Amino acid sequence: MTPISLTATKKSSVDWLMLGSALVLAALGLITMSSFQSQDPFLLRQLAWIVVGLVAFFVAAQVDWRFLRRSGVAAGLYALLLLPLLFLIIAGTAILGAKSWFDFGIAAFQPTEFVKLALIIVLAKYFSRRHIEIANFRHIFVSGAYAAVMFLLVALQPDFGSAIIIFCIWLGLVLCSGLSRMHLLAILTLGVVAFAGLWLFGFRDYQKQRIMTFIAPSDIHGAGYNAYQSTVAVGSGELLGKGIGYGTQSKLRFLPEYQTDFIFAAYAEEWGFVGVVIGLALYGVLFWRLLRAAARGASNFETLFILGVLCYFAAHVVLHAGINLGVLPVTGTTIPFMSYGGSHLLAEFLALGMVAGMSAYSRVAHPQALQRDWAGGYDR
Repeated sequence: MTPISLTATKKSSVDWLMLGSALVLAALGLITMSSFQSQDPFLLRQLAWIVVGLVAFFVAAQVDWRFLRRSGVAAGLYALLLLPLLFLIIAGTAILGAKSWFDFGIAAFQPTEFVKLALIIVLAKYFSRRHIEIANFRHIFVSGAYAAVMFLLVALQPDFGSAIIIFCIWLGLVLCSGLSRMHLLAILTLGVVAFAGLWLFGFRDYQKQRIMTFIAPSDIHGAGYNAYQSTVAVGSGELLGKGIGYGTQSKLRFLPEYQTDFIFAAYAEEWGFVGVVIGLALYGVLFWRLLRAAARGASNFETLFILGVLCYFAAHVVLHAGINLGVLPVTGTTIPFMSYGGSHLLAEFLALGMVAGMSAYSRVAHPQALQRDWAGGYDR
C-alpha cells in the first residue's frame, strides 16, 4: 500500500464545516454591532479584521506544525511571549482601567490573546510526554507553575477575565490528561486560597464591588449597572427578538460595551431565544469538529493542543454568556468570533488554522508517513 504524502492531504486538511461555523458567528457579530449608519467604524474595522484573520487561517493551515513538538521551541515561544506581558505592566495603554493593550494609534494590540495560545502549546508539549505520569503531583505543580506565571502577569494588568481563561485552559488540559479526584480536590482548595489572596492583595475596589453586587444585587445605578442592563436586554428579546437593528438597550446605549463585553446580550435582544439557540448550536458545531480533529491527532501533542484550543474557546463562551445572563460576576471578556476586536479575532482564526495544519498529518490521513516522522525525531 502506498503511503499518502503530506502534500496530497494538504488540500483536504481544512475542515470547512468548522471554518464555516466560525464565519457565520462572525457575521452574526457584525450584524449585531452594526448601527446601520453610512459610515460605521465598528462594522468596517471588524470586517477588515475578519479578512486579516482569514488570511492568517489559510497561512497557518499550510504550515507543518510538527516543529512545535520540540521542547526548546515550545519553551522558547512561552518565554518570548512573557516579555510583552511584563512590558505591558510598565508601559501599556490603560483602556477601561486595564493595561492590556499596546496603542499604535491606528490600532491597539492585545498580546494576552496570543499568550493563551503559547500556554496551550507549552502545556500540550509537557503533557504529551507525561500524561501517563499524571498521578505524580509534581507534574501538576510544574504545569501549574507555567500557567501561574501568566495568570499573575495578566491579573496585575488587571485583566481578571483573561486570567480566568488562562486558569481554565490549564485546568482543562490537566483534566484531559487524567487528573485523579484527590488531585482535583487539592487544586480546588488551592483555587480558593488563590482567590482569597487576590481578594486581599490583588483586586481593585471596583472589582470587589462587582463581585459583591453579583452576590447581593442592589446597586443597579452603580457597580451593578452593567449586569442589570445586560439581563434586561436578554429578557426583552423574548422568543423571536426585537428584530435586527431594533435592540433598544444596545442601540440607545443603555447597554455599555455592547460590541465587545456584552455582545451576547445585544444579540439575544435582537434575535431572541431562537437566535440564542442558533448561536449556541454554531458553537456546538465548532466544538464537535475540534473534538473530531483531536481524536485524529497524529500524536499526543496534536491531540492535546486541539483540546487546549477547545478549552480556550469554551471558557470564553461560558464566561461571556454567564456574565451576560447575570449568572457570573462581570469581569469583561469577549466571546469567540462575535465580539468586536482585532487581537482576539486574529488569535482565534490563527488557532483554527493551526488545527487545520495539524490535521494534514493526522493518524487517519497517512499512518505510514507518521511512523517515519516519529522516527525522524519530531517528537523529541
